[in-house]
Amino acid sequence: MDERELIKGCVKNDVHSQQALYEHFAPKMMGVSMRYCTSKMEAEDVLQDAFIKIFDKIKTFKGEGSFEGWIRKIVVFTALKSNDKRVSKFEPGSLENVQEQSFDAKAISNMETANLLSILQELPEGYRAVFNLYAIEGYSHKEIGKILDISDVTSRTQYSRAKQHLIKLLAQYGIQRI
Repeated sequence: MDERELIKGCVKNDVHSQQALYEHFAPKMMGVSMRYCTSKMEAEDVLQDAFIKIFDKIKTFKGEGSFEGWIRKIVVFTALKSNDKRVSKFEPGSLENVQEQSFDAKAISNMETANLLSILQELPEGYRAVFNLYAIEGYSHKEIGKILDISDVTSRTQYSRAKQHLIKLLAQYGIQRI
């Protein structure tokens, strides 16, 4: 079944189409969910909630742009909304004391994906959300500010602090700054 047929079937609430869509996208979307959650159980809950929303809102998909991108956006927003204490996890601040640092990218490319994921999960939740939205999902700091109800400056600060925190975590795995 191709993507358009799956979508049509899901719009008609066809269980076989829904199952096929889930089986096709769930593994990749689980990876997305894991980047925002602190445990596999939480990520599974987010994924389940996201697919409920996907099946509920699939009628609104207009066929413009990537269907996978549309699904990813729902998963990301579901993960972000899964914790209603999110606002308190962001530290307002300025960029005055933030230092740009870099690390050995070659050493990171040799790490297992699971290790990288576990390092990302060690980031404080506010840092992790901004890092994922900016570095991985490609949102601008202005867009992140709107999504998370924080200022652009707070988003930039959180991102810079996330990178600094990642450097410390990577050092624990023997990956040094260059």
